[in-house]
Amino acid sequence: MSYFDAASSAPLHPVARQALVASLDEGWADPARLYREGRRARMLLDAAREAAAEAVGCRADELVFTSSGTKAVHSGVAGVLAGRRRVGRHLIVSAVEHSSVLHAADAHEGDGGTVTRVTVDRAGAGGVRAYADALRADTALACLQSANHEVGTEQPVAEVAARCQEAGVPLLVDAAQSLGWGRAEGAWSVLTGSAHKWGGPSGVGLLVVRKGVRFAAQGPADERESGRAPGFENIPAIVAAAASLRAVQAEAAQEAVRLRELTERIRVAVPQLVPDVEVVGDPERRLPGIVTFSCLYVDGETLLHELDRAGFSVSSGSSCTSSTLTPSHVLKAMGVLSEGNVRVSLPFGTPQEDVERFLEVLPAAVAGVREKLGAPVPSTVVRENVLVVDALGKLCPLPVIELAKVIGEVPVGGTVRVLADDEAARLDIPAWCEMRGQEYVGEEPAERGTAYTVRRMT
Repeated sequence: MSYFDAASSAPLHPVARQALVASLDEGWADPARLYREGRRARMLLDAAREAAAEAVGCRADELVFTSSGTKAVHSGVAGVLAGRRRVGRHLIVSAVEHSSVLHAADAHEGDGGTVTRVTVDRAGAGGVRAYADALRADTALACLQSANHEVGTEQPVAEVAARCQEAGVPLLVDAAQSLGWGRAEGAWSVLTGSAHKWGGPSGVGLLVVRKGVRFAAQGPADERESGRAPGFENIPAIVAAAASLRAVQAEAAQEAVRLRELTERIRVAVPQLVPDVEVVGDPERRLPGIVTFSCLYVDGETLLHELDRAGFSVSSGSSCTSSTLTPSHVLKAMGVLSEGNVRVSLPFGTPQEDVERFLEVLPAAVAGVREKLGAPVPSTVVRENVLVVDALGKLCPLPVIELAKVIGEVPVGGTVRVLADDEAARLDIPAWCEMRGQEYVGEEPAERGTAYTVRRMT
């Protein structure tokens, strides 16, 4: 079995395993106690904090360990917003942030705060000018991920941090996806990370708050972790997390070159091997191990099952799954195709043979799913009237499949109206038009659902 979902959770690094086992016998006591066992535990915790701080590029007394990356984000956002409440209650986030950031923004908005959600380009990057324009006199905090979790696009953190610094606004960086590759750039103010993303154990996050940033921890008071992360520290897991972070960063430069070559092989080969595919994300400014593509006329959940049976574990931001009937918020914000979406994220040490075998398996898997769904066969029938396609009650990717089946039946300049009530059609029909060189005219309410109009151009 080839595990290609490191962006969700990386396999436990050997150094993490060794550190975890070694610290179980010494790190079980309360580090707040003054007796021998407590002092031993405190020494392990302090050493782990210093190692993690060196890897992040901050002072040890600026870093605390939390129970998860999500908890670090929620604590960081809430703490800064509360600490700067006198400045105002305006929060800035990008539209492609991790769900933990967006959920924190929703909670802030529900509590009476205001939120600006900065749009991104088709590659998934937020604009420096857009962030600068969003800054206001009452802005308490801005948030920007270091790299996107779904498509791997790196964000202009250093440039945005400089603009925020000029305006006197702290910038929170979610560095969970990139921290294993190195430090976050720029004059950021708050940073979060998650150990299981870089090969550490799950259940360990980190929160860094720079000196000088006004911060008020929320919730009942607790003496642990400078009052910012309540509860008894899981010292063996923390030691393993810090040790593995240093280990992967030491390997990062060499491994990045190798994984970039492998992901570039996928980026180039997939469109050649599989027709009607869109590779998404920035081709240059991206993390080394992530490549994401979407396949027309494919049910994402079924494709993932087919790849699983073939021995590959991948993930998807597709709207075509039973658990999420709306498109990924990242793909939606980018305006790219969501159906048949596959994210390949290679862990450290992935052999080239596994990538080649994936490329051998993928075309047949996609073709099989398309055949089951009745993907279109080119048609030469020409009609002069406007065609109306009734796709009501049909879920992604069926509305696009029905459109593709009939677009050849109208003359160049003729139009097709697709009636659909699946939310994914609002994203996938325009994306299909851009891929196929057709004109997306627009949408309008229909008696049932929505009517999407497409003009044939080729």
